[in-house]
Amino acid sequence: MVETITTAAGRTLALVRTEGLGPPVLFLSGFRSDMEGTKALHLEAWAQRTGRAFVRFDYSGHGQSEGAFEEGAIGDWTEDARAVLETLGRPAILVGSSMGGWISCLLVRERPELVAGLVTIAAAPDFTEDGFWGSWDDERRSELVREGLVRLPSDYGDPLPITRRLIEDGRRHLVLRSPLRVDIPVRMLQGTADPDVSVETALRLLAHAEGGDIRLTLVKDADHRFSTPSCLAAIEAAVDEVTARLGVA
Repeated sequence: MVETITTAAGRTLALVRTEGLGPPVLFLSGFRSDMEGTKALHLEAWAQRTGRAFVRFDYSGHGQSEGAFEEGAIGDWTEDARAVLETLGRPAILVGSSMGGWISCLLVRERPELVAGLVTIAAAPDFTEDGFWGSWDDERRSELVREGLVRLPSDYGDPLPITRRLIEDGRRHLVLRSPLRVDIPVRMLQGTADPDVSVETALRLLAHAEGGDIRLTLVKDADHRFSTPSCLAAIEAAVDEVTARLGVA
């Protein structure tokens, strides 16, 4: 059943809970994705089958949550995720996909006491700066500054609206330019055929993060969706491994 919460900023978010044992698993979806995606629903079914606590939700401007996508930015969506995290009542295992991997890193940095473990799937830290702004030519950068909005072609549907606020806000939430301490079990998954997040990005995050239990698994020929049966099984295995490292049966 879909329920709603209202954040301190007044944004109303939709979420679905599965009651169960162990550290709750919180799924954080990607940029312009939502909680009805293949990975979120697969993990929900896994949680129901294994008796685990699980939560999926939509950021503001995404899916069933209120707001316009174009009005949001990384800071807003991190606040949304933090608001959901704070409702869980105990430290959670975060599973962050793409942008959700970036937001997960921000939550680890801001609220480490609420994060027991972390699984990332094609994590895209700092993508607004490195993936958008850093790859654009002067003409596109000037258009964004002048118009406040550019629309980029997308392989996943309608063109992506990228706002000036998204880029500028992203710069206030970068994780690869300052220390990132993660003293929890971390399992990172990355496909080698991902056209949106490179293996080099995964290696950069692995090298940058500081902690004693961080591992990266590269899956040959997996793409950014990371949703084939074998990829979904790898996500389950990563969550199980993090859970075991926490000493939870």
